[in-house]
Amino acid sequence: MILSNPFIQTLDSFILAALSEDIGDGDHTSLSTIDPDKKDIAIVKVKEKGILSGIKIAERVFQLVDTSLKIEIHAKDGSAVKVGDIVMTISGNTRNLLKSERLALNCLQRMSGIATLTGKYVEAVKGTGVNILDTRKTTPNFRQFEKTAVSAGGGMNHRFGLYDMILIKDNHVDAAGGIKNALLKAKDYLQQTGKKLLIEIETRNLDEVNQVLQTGIANRIMLDNFHPDLLKEAVLLIDNRLETEASGGITLDNIRAYAQTGIKFISVGALTHSYKSLDISMKLTR
Repeated sequence: MILSNPFIQTLDSFILAALSEDIGDGDHTSLSTIDPDKKDIAIVKVKEKGILSGIKIAERVFQLVDTSLKIEIHAKDGSAVKVGDIVMTISGNTRNLLKSERLALNCLQRMSGIATLTGKYVEAVKGTGVNILDTRKTTPNFRQFEKTAVSAGGGMNHRFGLYDMILIKDNHVDAAGGIKNALLKAKDYLQQTGKKLLIEIETRNLDEVNQVLQTGIANRIMLDNFHPDLLKEAVLLIDNRLETEASGGITLDNIRAYAQTGIKFISVGALTHSYKSLDISMKLTR
């Protein structure tokens, strides 16, 4: 499912803009080499193990290019796929199949890559009760799809943008004159505007954690670049008075140690900025 909020473009507008960027005044390779009435069957095949995401977006690409194309979906988002799995079959006009190919695969490969990487992080913390979160470290105008892919991989979405949560980071703290000032200003802002937003604040050490606890204002506290031993100490100090989130320097190799500290959330920017696209291809077949 594509995330829904009033600020993002619709799926169709995204696809149409992307098609226009790619096609320009025509797919001259297909126009020059393929008869206009030729028809074929295309199969979309997985070439490496992973988790599928983006199948409905790929389907919509083909539909918007040619409503007469016949499309069969063989696997759903969030499903585990392996080498050789055919996830989609499309039949119809050959020119239109090839016109749709790259955009459909670009979305499918990237989203499946994100879902696959997310699934690895989720598996790494299995049994600890920790939730894996994404971040705003996303591709401009592709964020909605990347966050959808995180969900397909078993992760959770953090805030979508700057508008749906107050997240006070280190730069905000420094610019506001400290932890207490930043939180008081955020509280006053919500009262003045009538907005109902959660407040999260980033901390860099135990002293800042104590300052946050003393205000009693925040809903969630981010513990940034705490090593596991210090993180465990901070979690004990917080004692469930706030939701806790760890971030910074966390990888697949060390995430288990962080997850065993009692933390509730771990946010991982790598989910959407350091993934590898899943190898998926489209081939014409008789």
